Amino acid sequence: MELLHNAVRAYAWGSRTAIAELLGREVPAPHPEAELWMGAHPGDPSRVVRPDGSRSLLELLAEDPDGQLGARCAGRWGSRLPFLLKVLAADEPLSLQAHPSAAQAAAGFAAEESAGVPMDSSVRNYKDPSAKPELICALTEFHALAGFRAPERTVALLRSLEAPDFTPYTELLAAQPDESGLRALFTTLITLPQTALDALLPQVLDACVLHVKERGEFDLECRTILELGEAYPGDAGVLAAMLLNRLVLRPGEAIHLPPGNLHAYLHGTGVEILANSDNVLRCGLTPKHVDVPELLRVLDFTCGDMPVQTGSETSPGLWTYRTPSPEFELSRLELTAGDEVRVDHDGPQVLLVTQGCARMSNASGQSLVVARGQSVWLPAADPAVTVTADEPTRLFRATAGSG
Repeated sequence: MELLHNAVRAYAWGSRTAIAELLGREVPAPHPEAELWMGAHPGDPSRVVRPDGSRSLLELLAEDPDGQLGARCAGRWGSRLPFLLKVLAADEPLSLQAHPSAAQAAAGFAAEESAGVPMDSSVRNYKDPSAKPELICALTEFHALAGFRAPERTVALLRSLEAPDFTPYTELLAAQPDESGLRALFTTLITLPQTALDALLPQVLDACVLHVKERGEFDLECRTILELGEAYPGDAGVLAAMLLNRLVLRPGEAIHLPPGNLHAYLHGTGVEILANSDNVLRCGLTPKHVDVPELLRVLDFTCGDMPVQTGSETSPGLWTYRTPSPEFELSRLELTAGDEVRVDHDGPQVLLVTQGCARMSNASGQSLVVARGQSVWLPAADPAVTVTADEPTRLFRATAGSG
Protein backbone atom coordinates (compact mmCIF):
# COMPACT_ATOMS: atom_id res chain seq x y z
CA MET A 1 0.00 0.00 0.00
CA GLU A 2 1.89 3.01 -1.31
CA LEU A 3 1.10 6.54 -2.46
CA LEU A 4 1.45 7.32 -6.15
CA HIS A 5 2.96 10.36 -7.83
CA ASN A 6 1.12 10.82 -11.12
CA ALA A 7 1.73 12.64 -14.38
CA VAL A 8 -0.47 15.50 -15.57
CA ARG A 9 -0.90 15.63 -19.34
CA ALA A 10 -1.26 19.05 -20.97
CA TYR A 11 -3.45 19.15 -24.08
CA ALA A 12 -5.03 22.24 -25.63
CA TRP A 13 -8.58 21.08 -24.82
CA GLY A 14 -7.85 20.75 -21.09
CA SER A 15 -8.96 22.85 -18.11
CA ARG A 16 -6.81 25.33 -16.23
CA THR A 17 -8.81 24.83 -13.02
CA ALA A 18 -10.23 21.30 -12.56
CA ILE A 19 -7.08 19.21 -12.06
CA ALA A 20 -5.25 22.03 -10.27
CA GLU A 21 -8.12 22.29 -7.76
CA LEU A 22 -8.20 18.52 -7.26
CA LEU A 23 -4.48 18.44 -6.52
CA GLY A 24 -4.61 21.50 -4.23
CA ARG A 25 -2.39 23.58 -6.50
CA GLU A 26 -2.60 27.23 -7.51
CA VAL A 27 -5.59 28.07 -9.71
CA PRO A 28 -5.61 28.79 -12.58
CA ALA A 29 -2.80 26.59 -13.82
CA PRO A 30 -0.36 28.30 -16.19
CA HIS A 31 -1.53 26.11 -19.10
CA PRO A 32 -4.44 23.74 -19.84
CA GLU A 33 -4.28 20.46 -17.91
CA ALA A 34 -6.29 17.72 -19.59
CA GLU A 35 -5.57 14.38 -17.90
CA LEU A 36 -4.13 13.01 -14.66
CA TRP A 37 -2.76 9.52 -15.34
CA MET A 38 -2.66 6.76 -12.71
CA GLY A 39 -1.14 3.51 -13.85
CA ALA A 40 1.77 2.02 -15.79
CA HIS A 41 1.36 3.44 -19.28
CA PRO A 42 4.84 3.49 -20.90
CA GLY A 43 4.32 7.10 -21.97
CA ASP A 44 3.93 8.44 -18.42
CA PRO A 45 3.96 5.75 -15.70
CA SER A 46 3.08 6.63 -12.12
CA ARG A 47 5.83 6.52 -9.53
CA VAL A 48 5.41 4.66 -6.24
CA VAL A 49 6.44 6.93 -3.36
CA ARG A 50 8.76 5.35 -0.77
CA PRO A 51 10.80 6.73 2.15
CA ASP A 52 14.04 6.30 0.19
CA GLY A 53 12.69 7.85 -3.02
CA SER A 54 10.28 6.81 -5.75
CA ARG A 55 10.15 3.95 -8.25
CA SER A 56 8.41 3.72 -11.60
CA LEU A 57 5.36 1.46 -11.35
CA LEU A 58 6.31 0.14 -14.78
CA GLU A 59 9.63 -1.10 -13.38
CA LEU A 60 8.00 -2.71 -10.34
CA LEU A 61 5.59 -4.67 -12.54
CA ALA A 62 8.44 -5.92 -14.74
CA GLU A 63 10.41 -7.08 -11.67
CA ASP A 64 7.55 -8.88 -9.90
CA PRO A 65 4.45 -9.36 -12.06
CA ASP A 66 2.94 -12.10 -9.88
CA GLY A 67 3.33 -10.16 -6.64
CA GLN A 68 2.18 -6.85 -8.05
CA LEU A 69 -0.57 -8.07 -10.42
CA GLY A 70 -1.53 -11.47 -8.99
CA ALA A 71 -1.45 -14.84 -10.73
CA ARG A 72 -4.74 -14.39 -12.59
CA CYS A 73 -3.91 -10.96 -13.98
CA ALA A 74 -0.27 -11.77 -14.75
CA GLY A 75 -1.30 -15.04 -16.39
CA ARG A 76 -3.44 -13.12 -18.87
CA TRP A 77 -1.59 -9.81 -19.29
CA GLY A 78 2.00 -10.68 -18.42
CA SER A 79 3.75 -7.79 -16.67
CA ARG A 80 1.38 -5.23 -18.21
CA LEU A 81 -1.17 -3.46 -16.02
CA PRO A 82 -4.27 -3.91 -18.20
CA PHE A 83 -5.98 -0.65 -17.21
CA LEU A 84 -5.19 3.05 -16.98
CA LEU A 85 -7.10 5.32 -14.58
CA LYS A 86 -7.46 9.01 -15.41
CA VAL A 87 -9.05 12.20 -14.26
CA LEU A 88 -10.14 13.85 -17.52
CA ALA A 89 -10.92 17.59 -17.56
CA ALA A 90 -12.26 18.98 -20.84
CA ASP A 91 -12.91 22.67 -21.46
CA GLU A 92 -13.17 22.11 -25.21
CA PRO A 93 -14.35 19.15 -27.33
CA LEU A 94 -12.07 16.22 -27.96
CA SER A 95 -11.88 14.61 -31.40
CA LEU A 96 -14.71 12.41 -32.67
CA GLN A 97 -13.26 8.91 -32.42
CA ALA A 98 -13.72 5.17 -32.00
CA HIS A 99 -11.52 2.33 -30.76
CA PRO A 100 -11.00 -1.14 -32.26
CA SER A 101 -11.85 -4.53 -30.83
CA ALA A 102 -9.03 -6.87 -29.84
CA ALA A 103 -9.27 -8.75 -33.15
CA GLN A 104 -9.39 -5.55 -35.20
CA ALA A 105 -6.44 -4.09 -33.30
CA ALA A 106 -4.36 -7.24 -33.74
CA ALA A 107 -5.07 -7.34 -37.49
CA GLY A 108 -4.48 -3.61 -37.95
CA PHE A 109 -1.25 -3.64 -35.95
CA ALA A 110 0.10 -6.63 -37.89
CA ALA A 111 -0.78 -5.01 -41.23
CA GLU A 112 0.98 -1.75 -40.38
CA GLU A 113 4.01 -3.58 -39.01
CA SER A 114 4.18 -5.65 -42.21
CA ALA A 115 3.88 -2.50 -44.32
CA GLY A 116 6.70 -0.87 -42.38
CA VAL A 117 4.70 2.13 -41.17
CA PRO A 118 6.91 3.87 -38.57
CA MET A 119 5.50 3.83 -35.04
CA ASP A 120 5.77 7.62 -34.83
CA SER A 121 4.23 8.25 -38.26
CA SER A 122 1.30 10.71 -38.33
CA VAL A 123 -0.68 8.21 -40.45
CA ARG A 124 -0.13 5.26 -38.10
CA ASN A 125 -3.48 3.97 -36.73
CA TYR A 126 -2.36 1.13 -34.46
CA LYS A 127 0.33 1.62 -31.82
CA ASP A 128 -0.29 -1.79 -30.23
CA PRO A 129 -2.34 -4.96 -30.88
CA SER A 130 -4.85 -4.30 -28.06
CA ALA A 131 -8.46 -3.19 -27.71
CA LYS A 132 -9.23 0.11 -25.98
CA PRO A 133 -12.69 0.06 -24.36
CA GLU A 134 -13.41 2.94 -21.97
CA LEU A 135 -15.74 4.02 -19.18
CA ILE A 136 -16.20 7.63 -18.08
CA CYS A 137 -17.87 8.54 -14.77
CA ALA A 138 -18.85 12.17 -14.25
CA LEU A 139 -17.37 14.18 -11.38
CA THR A 140 -19.10 17.34 -12.59
CA GLU A 141 -21.88 17.73 -15.13
CA PHE A 142 -20.30 16.02 -18.12
CA HIS A 143 -21.28 16.53 -21.76
CA ALA A 144 -20.60 13.97 -24.49
CA LEU A 145 -21.63 12.59 -27.84
CA ALA A 146 -21.76 8.78 -27.81
CA GLY A 147 -23.31 6.10 -29.99
CA PHE A 148 -25.64 6.48 -32.95
CA ARG A 149 -29.06 7.86 -32.10
CA ALA A 150 -32.15 5.87 -33.09
CA PRO A 151 -32.65 6.60 -36.83
CA GLU A 152 -36.25 7.76 -36.38
CA ARG A 153 -35.11 10.44 -33.92
CA THR A 154 -32.28 11.51 -36.20
CA VAL A 155 -34.70 11.86 -39.10
CA ALA A 156 -36.92 14.02 -36.89
CA LEU A 157 -33.94 16.20 -35.98
CA LEU A 158 -32.79 16.60 -39.57
CA ARG A 159 -36.30 17.35 -40.82
CA SER A 160 -36.69 20.04 -38.14
CA LEU A 161 -33.84 21.96 -39.77
CA GLU A 162 -34.70 24.18 -42.71
CA ALA A 163 -31.67 23.32 -44.82
CA PRO A 164 -32.95 22.46 -48.31
CA ASP A 165 -29.61 21.19 -49.62
CA PHE A 166 -29.47 18.69 -46.77
CA THR A 167 -32.88 17.18 -47.60
CA PRO A 168 -31.50 14.40 -49.87
CA TYR A 169 -29.28 13.20 -47.02
CA THR A 170 -32.18 13.25 -44.58
CA GLU A 171 -34.34 11.24 -46.95
CA LEU A 172 -31.54 8.72 -47.48
CA LEU A 173 -31.91 7.74 -43.82
CA ALA A 174 -35.71 8.13 -43.83
CA ALA A 175 -35.92 5.56 -46.64
CA GLN A 176 -33.91 3.03 -44.60
CA PRO A 177 -34.15 3.90 -40.86
CA ASP A 178 -31.87 1.14 -39.58
CA GLU A 179 -28.19 0.34 -39.07
CA SER A 180 -27.59 -0.07 -42.80
CA GLY A 181 -29.20 3.29 -43.48
CA LEU A 182 -27.04 4.91 -40.83
CA ARG A 183 -23.92 3.40 -42.34
CA ALA A 184 -24.91 4.67 -45.78
CA LEU A 185 -25.64 8.21 -44.55
CA PHE A 186 -22.54 8.38 -42.33
CA THR A 187 -20.31 7.13 -45.16
CA THR A 188 -21.80 9.69 -47.55
CA LEU A 189 -21.29 12.59 -45.13
CA ILE A 190 -17.77 11.67 -44.05
CA THR A 191 -16.57 11.31 -47.65
CA LEU A 192 -18.10 14.52 -49.05
CA PRO A 193 -15.62 16.54 -51.12
CA GLN A 194 -14.41 19.66 -49.34
CA THR A 195 -16.14 21.90 -51.87
CA ALA A 196 -19.47 20.21 -51.08
CA LEU A 197 -18.83 20.53 -47.34
CA ASP A 198 -18.00 24.21 -47.66
CA ALA A 199 -21.34 24.79 -49.41
CA LEU A 200 -23.46 22.56 -47.18
CA LEU A 201 -22.18 23.32 -43.68
CA PRO A 202 -23.10 27.04 -43.59
CA GLN A 203 -26.67 26.18 -44.55
CA VAL A 204 -26.90 23.54 -41.82
CA LEU A 205 -25.44 25.94 -39.25
CA ASP A 206 -27.88 28.69 -40.26
CA ALA A 207 -30.72 26.19 -39.82
CA CYS A 208 -29.42 25.34 -36.35
CA VAL A 209 -29.34 29.03 -35.42
CA LEU A 210 -32.99 29.37 -36.44
CA HIS A 211 -33.92 26.21 -34.51
CA VAL A 212 -32.29 27.58 -31.36
CA LYS A 213 -33.98 30.98 -31.75
CA GLU A 214 -37.35 29.27 -32.04
CA ARG A 215 -36.54 27.02 -29.05
CA GLY A 216 -37.15 23.88 -31.04
CA GLU A 217 -37.27 20.34 -29.73
CA PHE A 218 -33.60 19.69 -30.52
CA ASP A 219 -32.20 22.84 -28.93
CA LEU A 220 -29.27 21.12 -27.17
CA GLU A 221 -28.30 19.15 -30.26
CA CYS A 222 -28.36 22.27 -32.43
CA ARG A 223 -26.33 24.29 -29.93
CA THR A 224 -23.75 21.54 -29.97
CA ILE A 225 -23.54 21.53 -33.77
CA LEU A 226 -23.08 25.31 -33.71
CA GLU A 227 -20.27 25.05 -31.16
CA LEU A 228 -18.52 22.34 -33.16
CA GLY A 229 -19.01 24.24 -36.42
CA GLU A 230 -17.36 27.32 -34.90
CA ALA A 231 -14.45 25.32 -33.45
CA TYR A 232 -13.90 23.14 -36.55
CA PRO A 233 -15.02 25.05 -39.66
CA GLY A 234 -15.30 22.90 -42.77
CA ASP A 235 -14.89 19.63 -40.82
CA ALA A 236 -17.02 16.66 -41.90
CA GLY A 237 -17.12 15.58 -38.26
CA VAL A 238 -19.60 18.38 -37.58
CA LEU A 239 -22.15 16.66 -39.84
CA ALA A 240 -21.30 13.21 -38.45
CA ALA A 241 -21.96 14.53 -34.94
CA MET A 242 -25.60 15.15 -35.92
CA LEU A 243 -26.13 11.39 -35.96
CA LEU A 244 -25.01 10.74 -32.36
CA ASN A 245 -26.70 10.74 -28.97
CA ARG A 246 -26.13 14.00 -27.09
CA LEU A 247 -25.64 13.19 -23.39
CA VAL A 248 -25.47 15.19 -20.18
CA LEU A 249 -24.18 13.05 -17.31
CA ARG A 250 -24.76 14.06 -13.71
CA PRO A 251 -22.06 13.39 -11.09
CA GLY A 252 -21.87 9.64 -10.45
CA GLU A 253 -23.39 8.69 -13.81
CA ALA A 254 -21.23 6.78 -16.29
CA ILE A 255 -21.17 5.46 -19.83
CA HIS A 256 -19.23 2.48 -21.12
CA LEU A 257 -17.76 2.89 -24.60
CA PRO A 258 -17.22 -0.55 -26.14
CA PRO A 259 -15.16 -1.18 -29.29
CA GLY A 260 -16.57 0.55 -32.35
CA ASN A 261 -18.56 3.17 -30.41
CA LEU A 262 -18.24 6.60 -32.05
CA HIS A 263 -17.95 9.30 -29.41
CA ALA A 264 -16.56 12.69 -28.41
CA TYR A 265 -16.22 14.19 -24.95
CA LEU A 266 -17.37 17.82 -25.04
CA HIS A 267 -17.04 19.43 -21.63
CA GLY A 268 -16.70 18.51 -17.97
CA THR A 269 -14.57 16.56 -15.53
CA GLY A 270 -14.77 12.82 -15.01
CA VAL A 271 -12.93 9.74 -13.83
CA GLU A 272 -12.07 7.61 -16.84
CA ILE A 273 -10.86 4.03 -16.86
CA LEU A 274 -9.70 2.39 -20.05
CA ALA A 275 -7.66 -0.45 -21.41
CA ASN A 276 -3.94 0.32 -21.48
CA SER A 277 -3.78 0.97 -25.24
CA ASP A 278 -3.15 3.89 -27.60
CA ASN A 279 -5.33 2.78 -30.52
CA VAL A 280 -7.60 5.58 -31.78
CA LEU A 281 -9.46 5.84 -35.09
CA ARG A 282 -10.47 9.47 -35.60
CA CYS A 283 -13.53 10.61 -37.50
CA GLY A 284 -13.21 14.39 -37.34
CA LEU A 285 -13.13 17.48 -35.11
CA THR A 286 -9.34 17.29 -35.29
CA PRO A 287 -6.47 18.33 -37.56
CA LYS A 288 -4.98 14.84 -37.08
CA HIS A 289 -5.06 11.97 -39.55
CA VAL A 290 -8.48 10.48 -40.44
CA ASP A 291 -8.37 7.08 -42.16
CA VAL A 292 -11.95 6.71 -43.43
CA PRO A 293 -11.71 3.12 -44.77
CA GLU A 294 -10.17 1.88 -41.52
CA LEU A 295 -12.69 3.85 -39.46
CA LEU A 296 -15.56 2.23 -41.36
CA ARG A 297 -14.03 -1.20 -40.71
CA VAL A 298 -14.05 -0.52 -36.97
CA LEU A 299 -17.31 1.39 -36.42
CA ASP A 300 -20.34 -0.27 -34.86
CA PHE A 301 -23.58 1.18 -36.26
CA THR A 302 -25.78 -0.31 -33.56
CA CYS A 303 -28.22 2.48 -32.76
CA GLY A 304 -30.50 3.63 -29.96
CA ASP A 305 -30.23 5.33 -26.59
CA MET A 306 -26.82 5.18 -24.95
CA PRO A 307 -27.08 3.26 -21.64
CA VAL A 308 -26.20 5.40 -18.62
CA GLN A 309 -25.10 3.68 -15.40
CA THR A 310 -25.26 4.85 -11.81
CA GLY A 311 -23.45 1.77 -10.48
CA SER A 312 -24.82 -1.11 -8.45
CA GLU A 313 -24.20 -1.33 -4.70
CA THR A 314 -22.11 -4.50 -4.44
CA SER A 315 -21.41 -3.98 -0.72
CA PRO A 316 -22.31 -1.20 1.74
CA GLY A 317 -20.82 2.04 0.45
CA LEU A 318 -19.25 0.40 -2.64
CA TRP A 319 -20.87 1.03 -6.04
CA THR A 320 -19.57 -0.87 -9.06
CA TYR A 321 -19.94 -0.01 -12.75
CA ARG A 322 -20.38 -3.30 -14.58
CA THR A 323 -19.00 -3.76 -18.11
CA PRO A 324 -17.97 -6.75 -20.24
CA SER A 325 -14.43 -5.38 -20.55
CA PRO A 326 -11.89 -7.83 -19.06
CA GLU A 327 -9.22 -5.14 -18.76
CA PHE A 328 -10.87 -3.04 -16.06
CA GLU A 329 -13.58 -2.46 -13.50
CA LEU A 330 -14.38 0.85 -11.81
CA SER A 331 -16.06 1.22 -8.41
CA ARG A 332 -17.07 4.26 -6.36
CA LEU A 333 -16.93 4.41 -2.57
CA GLU A 334 -19.33 6.84 -0.87
CA LEU A 335 -18.52 7.22 2.84
CA THR A 336 -19.96 9.39 5.57
CA ALA A 337 -18.01 10.39 8.69
CA GLY A 338 -17.20 7.26 10.72
CA ASP A 339 -17.83 4.77 7.89
CA GLU A 340 -15.43 1.89 7.32
CA VAL A 341 -15.20 -0.21 4.15
CA ARG A 342 -13.00 -3.25 3.58
CA VAL A 343 -11.41 -3.30 0.14
CA ASP A 344 -10.03 -6.55 -1.22
CA HIS A 345 -9.31 -8.03 -4.64
CA ASP A 346 -7.16 -10.81 -6.09
CA GLY A 347 -5.46 -8.39 -8.49
CA PRO A 348 -3.92 -4.92 -8.55
CA GLN A 349 -5.87 -1.88 -7.38
CA VAL A 350 -5.57 1.89 -7.58
CA LEU A 351 -7.59 3.97 -5.11
CA LEU A 352 -8.18 7.67 -5.86
CA VAL A 353 -9.71 10.14 -3.38
CA THR A 354 -11.79 12.83 -5.12
CA GLN A 355 -13.57 14.24 -2.06
CA GLY A 356 -12.73 14.37 1.64
CA CYS A 357 -9.90 12.39 3.21
CA ALA A 358 -9.44 8.65 3.87
CA ARG A 359 -7.43 6.69 6.42
CA MET A 360 -6.24 3.36 5.05
CA SER A 361 -4.80 0.47 7.06
CA ASN A 362 -4.15 -3.25 6.65
CA ALA A 363 -3.30 -6.31 8.72
CA SER A 364 0.42 -5.84 8.07
CA GLY A 365 0.36 -2.69 10.18
CA GLN A 366 0.62 -0.28 7.28
CA SER A 367 -1.42 2.92 7.42
CA LEU A 368 -1.80 5.98 5.22
CA VAL A 369 -3.79 9.19 5.33
CA VAL A 370 -4.89 9.93 1.77
CA ALA A 371 -6.10 13.43 0.95
CA ARG A 372 -8.24 14.68 -1.92
CA GLY A 373 -6.41 14.29 -5.22
CA GLN A 374 -4.06 11.59 -3.91
CA SER A 375 -4.03 7.98 -5.05
CA VAL A 376 -2.70 4.69 -3.70
CA TRP A 377 -1.25 1.57 -5.35
CA LEU A 378 -2.37 -1.73 -3.80
CA PRO A 379 -0.39 -4.72 -5.13
CA ALA A 380 -2.20 -8.03 -5.42
CA ALA A 381 0.03 -9.58 -2.76
CA ASP A 382 -0.98 -7.01 -0.14
CA PRO A 383 -3.65 -7.86 2.45
CA ALA A 384 -7.10 -6.30 2.33
CA VAL A 385 -7.31 -2.60 3.19
CA THR A 386 -9.78 -0.97 5.59
CA VAL A 387 -10.79 2.52 4.44
CA THR A 388 -12.07 4.84 7.19
CA ALA A 389 -13.62 8.28 6.63
CA ASP A 390 -13.54 11.06 9.24
CA GLU A 391 -15.65 13.29 6.98
CA PRO A 392 -17.82 12.74 3.89
CA THR A 393 -15.43 11.08 1.45
CA ARG A 394 -15.59 9.76 -2.09
CA LEU A 395 -13.06 7.38 -3.62
CA PHE A 396 -12.77 5.56 -6.92
CA ARG A 397 -11.26 2.10 -7.18
CA ALA A 398 -9.71 0.71 -10.37
CA THR A 399 -9.12 -3.02 -10.74
CA ALA A 400 -8.76 -5.54 -13.52
CA GLY A 401 -12.05 -6.93 -14.79
CA SER A 402 -13.39 -10.30 -13.76
CA GLY A 403 -14.02 -11.50 -17.32
